[in-house]
Amino acid sequence: MTAALPEIVDSHCHLDFPDFNGELDAILARAHAAGVRRMVTICTRLKNEPAVRTLAEANPSVFYAAGTHPMSAAEEPLASVDQLVALSQHPKFVAIGETGLDYHYTADSAEIQKTSLKIHINAAQETGLPLVIHARAADADMAEILTAGYRARPYSCVMHCFSSSADLARAALDLGFYLSMSGIATFPKSGELRDIFASAPVDRILLETDSPYLAPVPHRGKRNEPAYAAFTAAKGAELFGLSPADFARITTENFDRLFTKARLPAKVPA
Repeated sequence: MTAALPEIVDSHCHLDFPDFNGELDAILARAHAAGVRRMVTICTRLKNEPAVRTLAEANPSVFYAAGTHPMSAAEEPLASVDQLVALSQHPKFVAIGETGLDYHYTADSAEIQKTSLKIHINAAQETGLPLVIHARAADADMAEILTAGYRARPYSCVMHCFSSSADLARAALDLGFYLSMSGIATFPKSGELRDIFASAPVDRILLETDSPYLAPVPHRGKRNEPAYAAFTAAKGAELFGLSPADFARITTENFDRLFTKARLPAKVPA
């Protein structure tokens, strides 16, 4: 991989997680060398926002978002719309979330998750920034809440690390939302998920790693990092019958359309 490759954007990673302690400079250098020239690092607990903000401020290629992850919604203080709107004033804060619903491990906190999700939707509506959604094992409630919120007041949204049903994909696409492709799309047993992506409009697809999780083939089972978005991009190009260069260009244009505050390419080492 060389710097001559078209730009790829990792729209969702977690660079503040301890998995990357002491290695951030090397990880960013590998990302840049792989063509990954911009990254959005996601703060999942608002108490960690100052550290994530500092990380983004220190690295030209890194932008950030913040919210309360649904799996920790019952453990963390409930965010307020005003709090999220205030955070959004930072020039490198580019999205609200991640938020959402996760009934796979934390179904017992479904009600607080719904409340938290609606607060984040309201913040996205107030700021005009995209909402970053985590959805697992909660398709019906997710579709209902996202749709009701959009009908009340339109907002933009990405279904991060999409691995849910075709019905939820359709509901999201019908609202004008985006589906983000992670390393899961490269797994051998993910044929049904690949079919969902392949049937979606290519101008609604984003790329992400969700690193340090979900490393794509050929690194599956190892720690993920932003550079590996290039492997997911190669699989996406194959799914859509496009050249890797064209798929990289289209998904980057999609990112710029959604994440408007991160639109201008950052100046990073070649």
